[in-house]
Amino acid sequence: MPSPQQARAQASVITSGRAAPESQASPTSRLRTLFDRPRLSPGQRRIAQYLIEHLTEAAFLSITDLADRVGVSQPSVTRFASAVGFSGYPALRERLQTIALGTRGGAPAAEENQGNELQAAVDAEIENLENLRRDFADADRVIGVGRELAGSAPLTVLGLRISVSLAEYFAYAARRVHPDVRLVTRGGSVAYDALLQSREAGGTWVLAFSMPRHAHETLDAVRVARGAGLKVALITDLALGPVVDEADITFATGTGPRLVFDSYAAPGVMCAALLQAMTDADPERTQARLEEYEQVAEQHHFFLRD
Repeated sequence: MPSPQQARAQASVITSGRAAPESQASPTSRLRTLFDRPRLSPGQRRIAQYLIEHLTEAAFLSITDLADRVGVSQPSVTRFASAVGFSGYPALRERLQTIALGTRGGAPAAEENQGNELQAAVDAEIENLENLRRDFADADRVIGVGRELAGSAPLTVLGLRISVSLAEYFAYAARRVHPDVRLVTRGGSVAYDALLQSREAGGTWVLAFSMPRHAHETLDAVRVARGAGLKVALITDLALGPVVDEADITFATGTGPRLVFDSYAAPGVMCAALLQAMTDADPERTQARLEEYEQVAEQHHFFLRD
């Protein structure tokens, strides 16, 4: 499976579903490609968004003026320049001026029908989903892991910091079809206790989530799980890295990095696919538990009636 970075490199610049060479791309497209780094912090993404939206003016601002306009510190601007591959702000500003003046590659490039930043974010997620669809052409890995997760009693679901929301979604749904799902959303010794207890209770697998920015405590927890004898299935945005190295099996699904905070369309579909595989692994148990839950929900009026 190609990493999100490799997929973006192959696709180059996405413009209304088409790839465009950099020499023909608009200034906006070139900036999006330049700043399309999944490990940028939320503050750094604010700087990137400002530069994209105000390129003509921003390309000639001093570091002090740019920091004031964005509402960040000067060191934050310097760190941003380094994060996107420049020796410092002067080098970054020189590139911005080149793009703004249209001098690179000869003449200014014509603007494509790019839309706004929110539409660009949707385009990026469509690309992630298309990559995931190609990965699902061979569904054996998903089916196999779903079977293993269904058979692990208890089943532990681990998601720390920004990954909590995905872990909570998966655990909530998995409890409808699995008798013992244990959700771990706190790191440190709390996570260690939960993982060790899960293993002592007979658990064999952990489903872990690691979304950017990747937390040290997630890596530590995965190592504890492996040390205790648990196997780890990992959903992340990376195909390489220390957390991936510790996992038994990894599903690398791209996140949407266009906005200040990542969006998770593809990881969400990956979760649903694993849940589907769990339900198919033991259809009789699934049907019995779902029917029992519906009876309880009806009895206690959990949901509004249509």
